[in-house]
Amino acid sequence: MATVTDKIIDFTMNTQFENIPPDIIHEAKRSLLDSIGSLFTGYATEKGKIALNLANRFGGAEESSVIGSVLKIPCTTAAMANSELMYALDFDSVPHIPPFIIPPVLAMAECNHRSGKDVLVAIVIGQELAKRIDNSMNSIIQSVSGSGGKPKTPDVFGNSNEHMLGAGLAVGRLMGLDRERLENALGLAGYLCSLPVGRDWEDTMPKSIVKYSPAGWNCQAAVTACLLAEQGYTGSRTMLDNPYGFHVFYGAAVWNPALITDGLGESWEFPDCQYKLYPCCRFLQSAIDCLMDLVAEHKFIPDEIAWIKAYSLPFLAHPDQLSVTTQIDAQYSFPYAAAMAVHNIKCGVDWQNPNIIRDPEIQSFMKKVSIVGDPKAGEEKKKDPKSWYARVEMEVEGIIYSKETYYSKGTNIDKYRLSDDELIAKFRHNASPILTERKIENAIKQIMELENLDDIADLMKFLTI
Repeated sequence: MATVTDKIIDFTMNTQFENIPPDIIHEAKRSLLDSIGSLFTGYATEKGKIALNLANRFGGAEESSVIGSVLKIPCTTAAMANSELMYALDFDSVPHIPPFIIPPVLAMAECNHRSGKDVLVAIVIGQELAKRIDNSMNSIIQSVSGSGGKPKTPDVFGNSNEHMLGAGLAVGRLMGLDRERLENALGLAGYLCSLPVGRDWEDTMPKSIVKYSPAGWNCQAAVTACLLAEQGYTGSRTMLDNPYGFHVFYGAAVWNPALITDGLGESWEFPDCQYKLYPCCRFLQSAIDCLMDLVAEHKFIPDEIAWIKAYSLPFLAHPDQLSVTTQIDAQYSFPYAAAMAVHNIKCGVDWQNPNIIRDPEIQSFMKKVSIVGDPKAGEEKKKDPKSWYARVEMEVEGIIYSKETYYSKGTNIDKYRLSDDELIAKFRHNASPILTERKIENAIKQIMELENLDDIADLMKFLTI
């Protein structure tokens, strides 16, 4: 009887570009475009600058590019640096799969001169497996939105670091590893996965730069696992099938491997994501949508606003919403995001400018803003897991204004889905401080026509300086 590992390896080895539906290929391009755009914003963050400094220090063989720079370094280090940059501003899509898949794929593809088709197949394989593994054991949202008692996340949980299992398989596919070596790469990636210490990170203030898990390390480790497996280094080849396997030590409250394997290669899970309009946590996005709509409709002046109150899913990752001293704090504070919205700060790197974070006017305005859990949000989440219900109320010159939404803009349904043009506009804005206009337009064209590229290194010419 075929095991979970058997089915995953079959999918990794047998998936061909011609067998992937065109709309799934197109979604892989959209994900790549949005993720690289998010990477450029990392250059304005402390997290991104530290990763770049470390990459400079490591040096080494000129194999793979650090996007947005002049650096060409070993593929393992490039995967690390690009991931940290991509994950830095919290502007990537959620769940946070792309920063754990795309940097390792691009690093290995460039040093091996793989084609655009090869890259798209690897992105699809990596993101699809990452999403399914996440589905099979992710109980964080259920805990937060559950009824009865005070909502809380599990005492032991990871957030996104498990995606490196998908990265390892995607990289192994690009390297042409045989079945045995792919199984070893998967087992090694699981053993190298960073600790599931999400709860410790949530409870610690100020928020540390690592942000749930060290994305750069997990990407570097995924590539390293494949390079080791290529040379015959062995790992646990049944890690996803054993009673004391990966899911146990990752802290999964439930483990449903059927969610990994059922329909694998026939139905597709990774397009079920949300592209972000605002550089902050997904839990805040729908409330910001409501506030943005109210501000756009009524042209409120900050001094006229008496108070703002948001109702949404209970938000636990930032226990003191008014304490914002770092860029990471800013990513998890609704009062801070509300201050950005009403002061018309352009979405992007400006939202986390340290000078704006410290601005006394912004810090003072935040005291007018609060966010609380609403049972309705949990009820709607149970009806439809894609729902992110939120309501915002605000008093302006004695009048109460209110707006509610059941879904966040950017969710992959109906009118909430971001168009290609909207994602391209976001990419242009994010890339403009780094690249010339000519390079930006050429990069967009090549990404959206990636299947026509013979060597991914040609794309890197337009993504580096």
